[in-house]
Amino acid sequence: MNQTITVAVNGAAGRMGQRIVALVHADPELQLKAALDGPGSPHLGRDAGELAGVGAVGVKIATELVGRVDVVIDFSMPAGLVQIAQVCAERQIPLVGATTGLTPEQKQAVLSAAQQTPLIVAPSMSLAVNLAMSLVKNAAAALKALATGVDVEIIERHHRFKEDAPSGTALRFGEIVATQMGQTEHVHGRSGRPGHRKPTEIGYHALRTGDNVGEHKIVFGMLGETLEIDVRSTTRDAYAHGALAAAKFLVTRKPGMYTMEDVLGLK
Repeated sequence: MNQTITVAVNGAAGRMGQRIVALVHADPELQLKAALDGPGSPHLGRDAGELAGVGAVGVKIATELVGRVDVVIDFSMPAGLVQIAQVCAERQIPLVGATTGLTPEQKQAVLSAAQQTPLIVAPSMSLAVNLAMSLVKNAAAALKALATGVDVEIIERHHRFKEDAPSGTALRFGEIVATQMGQTEHVHGRSGRPGHRKPTEIGYHALRTGDNVGEHKIVFGMLGETLEIDVRSTTRDAYAHGALAAAKFLVTRKPGMYTMEDVLGLK
């Protein structure tokens, strides 16, 4: 695309929001047009570039989107994503939603925006994670008929500040496996004497350690052998670069629901 894409970042004062601001500023195809944060943010009125450590960019952090942009990237909180999704739907602005921890009602409110504007909502913007999801889907489909049975466990690690557990990405891996293999129970950790492991369950284990950016291990346990698909990020830029790729993909699309598989060309 020859024309510069104008971007609004919702949640611009957060850790991920600041990285998005910095990488948008560094990308010649993109221009930061708006930086948004919640009404209680102590950073309102500050230059978004200065907060992100890239110097003044002439865009101050505000609470409302004023004017037109080509795409919005959201790394905020569940309520913040719901609010900006409504704005994007009303103004037909493409939206990349990367916030996790939504209730079913919040998720439905966000997804309804796809009726009026292009939308991607993904538990992880990491390109490697989304490729791993494709690999997990293929593995689950291939192993589902194994006579000895397959036990699936999902282990995830994140930083101590993460508020939801298991991660939205871990839950998505579980959904992918269950769709292919038919498990009906999702068990979060084990204690006491739970008895023999049921073939109908997927186990989740959430670790919170230091500043870990994100790791996921999907274990397919069989009699006599084990398959593990392991994906990890070392910096938050992995998620930021994926979000920018999704934003560039969305700006030329018609209203509707899209996925990171579409961005990667896996469909």
